[in-house]
Amino acid sequence: MARSTFDGPILSGTQRFGNFRNVGYATLAQSATLNIANTTANTAGYGGSSGIFVDSNGIPNSATTVYTPSTSTTYTATSIPADSATVYRGFVAYLPAGSRINDILVDIGVITTFTSGTLTSIQVLVSNDYTAAAGTATYAQTAVLTSPAVGRQSLAAFTATQLANQQSTSTDIIQINGEPPLSQVVFTVASINSTNVAITGGTYYFTIRYTQPDGNIGTTTTYPYGNFD
Repeated sequence: MARSTFDGPILSGTQRFGNFRNVGYATLAQSATLNIANTTANTAGYGGSSGIFVDSNGIPNSATTVYTPSTSTTYTATSIPADSATVYRGFVAYLPAGSRINDILVDIGVITTFTSGTLTSIQVLVSNDYTAAAGTATYAQTAVLTSPAVGRQSLAAFTATQLANQQSTSTDIIQINGEPPLSQVVFTVASINSTNVAITGGTYYFTIRYTQPDGNIGTTTTYPYGNFD
């Protein structure tokens, strides 16, 4: 099967010109499965470990560094707290800066488990950096789930700030090689236990759907209005 990767936004439609132009953006998606019981990096479903989040750039999940958002090429790693009574696991996706977020899906396949103690709550926060439990999420978050159930989780009502942020994702990483800037979207799972014990499992499915902006629209360039077939 042939595959293609595009650097720019993908537009599609049947009529490119005139009053009834119907060209629209193609929706892009990135997703990951985190199986917390899987502690072997670079394997399918790797869930990270104490202080380590993952990305899926290597196709199987790999350990990754969460960076403090910056508009310079100086990269500073964000410190993810080590496992304690609150355990953090997370997934990082990279989007073209200025993307519009259309949807965020958070699914629980297996509720977080510990060697002992009682699970107090689970919360998922979606930001441009690691976010502590009950913190302020840049883009979205679930409620604090004190009786979590397997299935798709509802997002809390968006604030005005979150809605504005979703229209154009922030510039968080400036690449040293001159490639276009990136938005860093971090899904943080905060699992709180009644005692400080070892985490043993939990499965989470994350998806983010977004559209990549076209910087040429509204400029004097002809693309995409006058491009050739």
